[in-house]
Amino acid sequence: MPEFLTACPRNCYSTCAMKVTVEDSHLMALEPAPANEATAEGLCLKGLAYAERAHSPDRILHPLRRQPDGSFARITWDAALDEITGQLRRTRNEFGPQAILHYAASGTKGLLNQCSLDFWRHFGGCTTTYGDLCWPAGLEATRLTLGANIHNAPPDLVNARLIIFWGKNAAETNIHQMRFVTAAQDRGAQLVVIDPRRTQTSERAELLIQPRPGTDGYLAVAVAQLLIRKGQVAEEFIGDHVEGYPEFAAMVNEVPLIELARTCDVPVHAIEQLAALLGTIKPATICAGFGMQRYTNSGQTMRALIALCAITGNLGRPGAGWAYANLQSHVFAEVRDPLASLPPAKPDGVVRVGVSTARLGRDMLALQDPPLKFAWVERGNPLAQNPDTHLVREAFAALDFRVVVEQFLTDTARAADIILPAKNMFEQTDVFGAYWHHYLQLKPQVLPPAGEVKPETEIFRALARRLDLLDAELDAAIPGPDDEAVRAWLDRQLAPLNLSLEDLAAGPVIAPGAQEVVFADGVYPTPSGRIELRSEEAAARWGLDPLPRPTLPVECAARADADPATPLQLLTPNTKNRIHSQFGNLALIRTHDPQPEVQIHPDDARARGIRFGDRVRIHNGRGGITVLARIDAGIRQGCVAVTNGWWGSDGGLVNKLSAGRETDLAHGAAFHDNLVEVTRA
Repeated sequence: MPEFLTACPRNCYSTCAMKVTVEDSHLMALEPAPANEATAEGLCLKGLAYAERAHSPDRILHPLRRQPDGSFARITWDAALDEITGQLRRTRNEFGPQAILHYAASGTKGLLNQCSLDFWRHFGGCTTTYGDLCWPAGLEATRLTLGANIHNAPPDLVNARLIIFWGKNAAETNIHQMRFVTAAQDRGAQLVVIDPRRTQTSERAELLIQPRPGTDGYLAVAVAQLLIRKGQVAEEFIGDHVEGYPEFAAMVNEVPLIELARTCDVPVHAIEQLAALLGTIKPATICAGFGMQRYTNSGQTMRALIALCAITGNLGRPGAGWAYANLQSHVFAEVRDPLASLPPAKPDGVVRVGVSTARLGRDMLALQDPPLKFAWVERGNPLAQNPDTHLVREAFAALDFRVVVEQFLTDTARAADIILPAKNMFEQTDVFGAYWHHYLQLKPQVLPPAGEVKPETEIFRALARRLDLLDAELDAAIPGPDDEAVRAWLDRQLAPLNLSLEDLAAGPVIAPGAQEVVFADGVYPTPSGRIELRSEEAAARWGLDPLPRPTLPVECAARADADPATPLQLLTPNTKNRIHSQFGNLALIRTHDPQPEVQIHPDDARARGIRFGDRVRIHNGRGGITVLARIDAGIRQGCVAVTNGWWGSDGGLVNKLSAGRETDLAHGAAFHDNLVEVTRA
């Protein structure tokens, strides 16, 4: 049976290399591929579920049209494309092309994703979103402070003597990183976990600190205060490389330690223990998670955390650093800057960048001149994954026409007028990078498209032909009609890097210019050329304090104006069983994670008369969901947690409870500014 080397293109730290065995157009086996040193030990449960996902009887294999009763019926490609073409022409003629929303998320990675906007530009324009649901506040905080979103290669973590997982549950969300943690601990390293929940990661730690959610900036400032007071800062490194240290040192001493401890609700002795570790053990790496930067104050929080690396000299050396996003493999012009989706200073030609992803529903409804009338959705499930589900659904319902390109009947697909079947990862060749390791990887076509599935490139080419848009320029921009043409197009993208598909076919390739240890030369691409604890750009661009002075989130139980009717902070963390709303519909995954549950502390449960396994309602002024109660002393009192990614049909649609708010930096989604109450159903 033929074997192929490929890689997973999901929105995940690992983007694992793997070997797949194929027989009679079916996946027969999936195995690890050691060629990617970062992911050499094997696949996660989701990766093992690819065989079921590729051949699932629930997969959409033909175009579907909504019927008057809300059901879907199979139609031909000609009928689907003819109707879509007619709706596109009508919308453009009556309202202008910017009445069309092109919504694309991060369901799968690859260079071919750029082809979508090439089509819409040729069509005459569209409206797109800006910002991101995932990580922008942390990206911008890192860029403002260090100048670039890069960190040491994953295996370098073995050299750390102190590892701090701050708001990161790597054992579930970055499982391959734990191999390097184990190796470091075998060599004497200590692990600290800072998280409101006791997790699989914290089970490996020597110290677990559970701060009040959204107050990590206060904890970081408290640690900095102790480090400075005890003289446990790297004075020579600060003198050579740090801008704004005197002002930062003055700022961290503005509030007494006891007050900072009270705000983050962490015992002073625990803060002292953390400061002692960071002040005396080198090298140290702080690995920050994404969930912590999903608050309205989170950009400043992340800047305060990075400052701890700077003042202790834990940058630019093996085993040391700030590990948040490693974009060294983002070497293609089209994907180099994850913040490129922010509103440009000038309009991008005919593309209106007019809808905040974090405020999707509200902005869609408010948009005028022209208002939105048509939506095209690909690689995303906004009716489940974007904040403020009610407004998102209202905004989509208000449109005249909706097209969704999907593999399964997700919440968003069920709201479509026409569903077009999407390819899976095995059905088209593509190339992509990562955001944890520094490899470029090839994902070759190893299966023919199932049923009547067409890759997105072919969908756009077919529409372009019907709309008389397929000129020489667009023909070159969107490869087709077959895999040979796609491979030739990819080779052209690789050529400026002196790489080819043949190079990548032999195995993952370290991106040109990537470094094992970043900032080792002491060069930081900031305006000052130094690490900027004081950032004038933060003030000028975002209207923030130039220093990372902490504040409370807009919706937080610690605020004096918090609503007493909703005293519990809702966390919606990721889980090892899904990539957001992907994979959860598969039988293999449901065996391990069959239904949504809320994790609640015993004292909070007791006060509400809730017992283990009770059906409970989580609610606030925005909505409510009903799930099972899982009483767990591992979660901090005053917090409850439901993993995100459940579909509406599962009953765990957490974004019914979230507000459409942006983070203080870079237009991220402040999912976790979210207070609720839990009562027996």
